[in-house]
Amino acid sequence: MARTFFVGGNFKMNGSKKSIHEIIERLNNTKLPENVEVVIAPPAPYLQQAVTENKQKTVYVSAQNSFDKASGAYTGEVSVEALKDLGVPYVILGHSERRTINKEDDAFIASKTKFALDQGLKVILCIGETLEEKQANITLDVVKRQLQAVVDVVSDWTNIVVAYEPVWAIGTGLAATPSDAQDVHKQIRDFLATVIGKDQAEKVRILYGGSVNGKNAVEFRDKADVDGFLVGGASLKPEFVDIINSRN
Repeated sequence: MARTFFVGGNFKMNGSKKSIHEIIERLNNTKLPENVEVVIAPPAPYLQQAVTENKQKTVYVSAQNSFDKASGAYTGEVSVEALKDLGVPYVILGHSERRTINKEDDAFIASKTKFALDQGLKVILCIGETLEEKQANITLDVVKRQLQAVVDVVSDWTNIVVAYEPVWAIGTGLAATPSDAQDVHKQIRDFLATVIGKDQAEKVRILYGGSVNGKNAVEFRDKADVDGFLVGGASLKPEFVDIINSRN
């Protein structure tokens, strides 16, 4: 089935009012393909600016994190209600940097995912293995474990986009070959078919993330189970537009 191509830009802890404005203006002033969904995730202080300045109907704004409680004494956390109040429809959850630096485990990420979905947000759910896990040939065991935690608490995957991000390829300049990415994505989809049903699994978009740039994005063009990209550093640069156009 045809799944809408998806390109996400995770700005991480980068940006200023000026640079965020420049990125959005570049998108606003570019004729973007109508058949590509674009999502940009600036740091939390700039979410309102991004929502206000974005004029493209195919571009949406995402938060980089949210909490699994509605409100309360949770200093520094971002509530789903606040994101909705700002007009932010997406949130990235389970990114490897949250898993490793902030020690978020599978159960907590699953809890945050369920809460966000239940409150009406769409979730970009990140999964992926470390270099040590790749070398131990347990990539599929790792991503299945990460997915299963969410499967245990979420039955409707309509509003989940899965982002496979091999940790060893994030910010290193290394990247999985298109064939390797397709192989893992196919196995992810096959696994999802066994736990949420084939119909749902066929509709879930599975993104590749890990040193994607304007040059290598086109190499994934013919990979049936690579439904787009979650881009890091390149989303801050003009080449982000090239990635958006890589299927057209």
